[in-house]
Amino acid sequence: MTAATLVSAHTSREAPSDPFPPRRAQRLAGRRKPGFRPTTIVGGIALLILGAVALAAPMLAPHDPVRVQPEQRLQGPSAAHPLGTDHIGRDVLSRTLYATRISLGAAALATFATLWLGLLVGACAGYFGGPLDEVVSLATDALLALPGLTLALALAGILGPGLGTVLVALVGVSWVGYSRLFRSTTLSARRWEFVEASRALGAGDWRILRRHVIPSILGPLAVLASLDFGSLLLGIAGLSFLGLGVQPPTPEWGAMLGEGRLVLYSAPHLTIVPGICIVGSVLAANLLGDGLRDQLDPWLATRV
Repeated sequence: MTAATLVSAHTSREAPSDPFPPRRAQRLAGRRKPGFRPTTIVGGIALLILGAVALAAPMLAPHDPVRVQPEQRLQGPSAAHPLGTDHIGRDVLSRTLYATRISLGAAALATFATLWLGLLVGACAGYFGGPLDEVVSLATDALLALPGLTLALALAGILGPGLGTVLVALVGVSWVGYSRLFRSTTLSARRWEFVEASRALGAGDWRILRRHVIPSILGPLAVLASLDFGSLLLGIAGLSFLGLGVQPPTPEWGAMLGEGRLVLYSAPHLTIVPGICIVGSVLAANLLGDGLRDQLDPWLATRV
């Protein structure tokens, strides 16, 4: 079938005169462009504020986050130290501000790497099929059969503690779900008429994949990124809490929680402050992700 035949067949189809009953059409018209919910706006603004704080941490921090002052250990909030000091006299506010940069930056980097690795592997497997698809499907099934956090712990234990190890471990176990999603989407996209028309015009596989298939499945990326951002942030904080992530004296929310648990009853502010930061960041990302899903998902936008 030539490209001209495909285009002619596509344009010759007549649209039904009244595809939907009047009441259903009105409901669909009201759902095609849903407005953002207030909670979505709040989540987006909160993430923007956290990002600004992370970038401006050196200017906002009143003290050196790693400066040790044993004579001022475990002090409560004061004018000099608004959030108090930790067990070796370091300023908690300064450490929290710098930890925002590390925690959010690491989570954003892990999210970016996870999504694009899953996209490339899944799209290639779904489009080319054959042995590549079989190998990718076998690998994803094997990885999905293992608990993700347990596998991340094993990888972090083998590679040694450190932020780079945590990122490799989390990306190594998180890309699998996205690979399966993009593979199934690509299997449908490669049979679309405009893809067949491009192939009939002589376009190569990589050009079709780069110019047509991948752009057509990029819609869910914003939703997946915002929803998975919170999970990866929790994973980074959890591994750092266990001592496998960021190492002292570098400030990070999970590591700060691990240090604060040693003096939980005498200085609860050491765990309350980073705990609130983690919960607030994950909640903001989830609120933003839910709103983006309602706004960008065509099925939710047109479902009756």
